[in-house]
Amino acid sequence: PRTSGLRLNRLLPIDRDPGFGVYVHWPFCAAKCPYCDFNSHVRHQPPDQARFAQAFRRELEYFRARTGPREVTSIFIGGGTPSLMEPATVGALLDTVSDLWTVPDGIEITLEANPSSVEAGRFRGYRAAGVNRVSLGVQALNDPDLRFLGRLHDVAEAKRAIGLARDIFPRLSFDLIYARPGQSIEAWEAELAEAIGLAADHMSLYQLTIEEGTRFHALHAAGKLAMPTPDLAADLYAATREVTAARGLPAYEISNHAKPGAESRHNLVYWRYGEYVGAGPGAHGRFVDGNRRIVTFTEKMPETWANLVEANGHGVIGGETLNRSEEADEFLMMGLRLVEGIDLVRYEAMARRPLSPVRIAILQEEGLVEPVGNSRLRATATGMIVLDALVADLARED
Repeated sequence: PRTSGLRLNRLLPIDRDPGFGVYVHWPFCAAKCPYCDFNSHVRHQPPDQARFAQAFRRELEYFRARTGPREVTSIFIGGGTPSLMEPATVGALLDTVSDLWTVPDGIEITLEANPSSVEAGRFRGYRAAGVNRVSLGVQALNDPDLRFLGRLHDVAEAKRAIGLARDIFPRLSFDLIYARPGQSIEAWEAELAEAIGLAADHMSLYQLTIEEGTRFHALHAAGKLAMPTPDLAADLYAATREVTAARGLPAYEISNHAKPGAESRHNLVYWRYGEYVGAGPGAHGRFVDGNRRIVTFTEKMPETWANLVEANGHGVIGGETLNRSEEADEFLMMGLRLVEGIDLVRYEAMARRPLSPVRIAILQEEGLVEPVGNSRLRATATGMIVLDALVADLARED
């Protein structure tokens, strides 16, 4: 099969090239989590997977016409819950990508999955289709908090899925959510230590945030959900960095931790301000078309998106062409999330001006940024906590 070259256990090494990624969004979930503001939808009748696979193919063909020939550095199937897909549907998606662009052996191909036993039963099929990295939505390692977070699995199921994923896939990542109501630093440190013992080489650790339009937002607004104070949240963040670094999975981005060399290739495409196409309901893309960076976004409602693709060849409903200043601001915002920081020369070429040396010096004095070698700048751990304000300050033109 065409995907046979994608099944290698050996992954290409990471280099500094920002890369070109392909993101495919599967928007369906078995249940909507109360904290989630992603484009995910629950359907009482299973969606027509063949119809959606064909719609993905048509939309990806549309993007291929816009990007021209490219070499893909990563593929990411996100959601929603992609592990509700049959392995044959995943295989069809990967075949489509390799039909349209150059897909070298050994690139990273990630699929997001939930730890329920129903979905874990498909893991070998995903591996055979070409997936070589799975990202599990574990979220917590105690049953009361899993129930609070609206998850459909328990800790025992999560541990079984982690073990199965470690046996089947060359690479495994899983997510945990911290700064949960009532969570102490000591409890989080113990849970995190247990998680690292289970982890393979990568973990995504997110602070619980209250997003508009979610059930948690309504509860919080009604005074029925007490969140940690900003000081406690900052202490939990510091503890997260200390525990992971001490146990060999240091932070390489604000919320992501990995053994050196095991960083997510696909997420590095975003943070290094590479190019990517985003296909599927509610997906976003950023790629160079001509000599300008284009932003695309698609219709969010799955059935409406499929209707649009069938009528027009794509479900893109909006987008923009970024000017140089907007590109440079995005580059700053994404790159300063990384521990490796940003290339100042690349920023200057993009913005047609350097960052202010005076402002850098002030921020350095305040302990918010620091140089890396002669040509890079990064946010410190303190700076990452106030990253939005830091970026706004750095990007300001005098």
